[in-house]
Amino acid sequence: MNAHRVLVVDDSAFMRKIICDLIAADSQFEIVATAKNGREAIEAVVEWKPDVITMDLEMPVMNGLEALGRIMNIKPTPIIMLSSISDDGTRETIKALQNGAFDFIRKPSGPLSPDIISVGEQLLEKLRIAVLTKRNSQLFKPQEKPSVKQVHQVKQELLLKPLKTLKVDHSGIDKIKDIPSAINKPDPLRGKHLVEDKPVSNKPSNPYPVFEPLNKQEPEGLRTKEKLKQVSNFQHLITIGTSTGGPRALHEVITSLPASLPAPVLVVQHMPPKFTKSLAQRLDAFSSVHVTEAVNGERVYAGMVYIAPGGHHLELAKDSLGYYIRLTEEPPCSGHRPSVDVMFESCTPFTELRRHAVIMTGMGSDGVKGMKALNESGAESAIAEAEESCVVYGMPRSAVEAGAAKSVVPLRQIASVLVKAVMK
Repeated sequence: MNAHRVLVVDDSAFMRKIICDLIAADSQFEIVATAKNGREAIEAVVEWKPDVITMDLEMPVMNGLEALGRIMNIKPTPIIMLSSISDDGTRETIKALQNGAFDFIRKPSGPLSPDIISVGEQLLEKLRIAVLTKRNSQLFKPQEKPSVKQVHQVKQELLLKPLKTLKVDHSGIDKIKDIPSAINKPDPLRGKHLVEDKPVSNKPSNPYPVFEPLNKQEPEGLRTKEKLKQVSNFQHLITIGTSTGGPRALHEVITSLPASLPAPVLVVQHMPPKFTKSLAQRLDAFSSVHVTEAVNGERVYAGMVYIAPGGHHLELAKDSLGYYIRLTEEPPCSGHRPSVDVMFESCTPFTELRRHAVIMTGMGSDGVKGMKALNESGAESAIAEAEESCVVYGMPRSAVEAGAAKSVVPLRQIASVLVKAVMK
């Protein structure tokens, strides 16, 4: 079996070396090229046709976010973003995930950093999942070979000057050599008219929502919203669990909910600390409902979306005044903290509520036990995202195969199904 082809993109030669070393530890992968900015990355994608890409966010000439969008139009490829934990870094990472990035890891600080082994393991795991998803799904299905016209369009659009793409000999990462790029090759279209019998589209041959433009205009800042009427005597409760591909899926669902939603929404997205706050802020900017990172002890109201903070389990609790959020640092459950199972199971005692559970895209089986428990306690809805819209059909598949899901719904219909259920 041929090794999976990897493109590494980072403006730091030192960081490129670290990332290449981490990837080279697994013989399943071959570093076919590196690039030091987004423009070189696009050139390398056309030339080397990688199976998966690691992409830095902050780079000169063209940053990772812009390169992500261009690559998804030219040749959809799983891209794993490398992110810092600064406020700007987390915000840009969430934006990248909502715009088609497959996943992300926190950028290692150096080869001697205490978490370098953990970062390497996470990176290799995400690479394996990405190539497996690419092989088994139409989601990232590339054309067999970019047409001559497409290559020409890329060059014309970006006005690329001759650049060099760095080729890495994966058997000796230190040996990095320049190679001629596609841009420096003779252009077979020179002097010819760019007219064909059929128009050429830059869109993927099987476009899914994950690669289409966001359905709402990018706001300049957080939206000013009407003051929320604090309705605590709700009768419905919505709970959502997701993992890889979740930020984009959450954007599709949450931004489609009306401000008058007569139910609170509890969300577990597998994500490290700090990133969940940026996720909540960005979703809030696009949504009619209010979205916040959950705070321990805060009251739960209809029309609010509470996202579990990274590193904490989220549970629903109740006292004489009503329902509230309880956050804990109990050990990981199903391999995760926050865990979907923990959130779902915390809602099982509240049989007075009409509960609606949703499991969306993600690897593994977190949420299946909790969804079963909710069903046994009389939950009204148990929804699994349909395979055709999932970035990773893992968690929803587990729910379906275990008999926990009562219905299977494509991503674009989940919000409308939920709204119809709670507006009865």
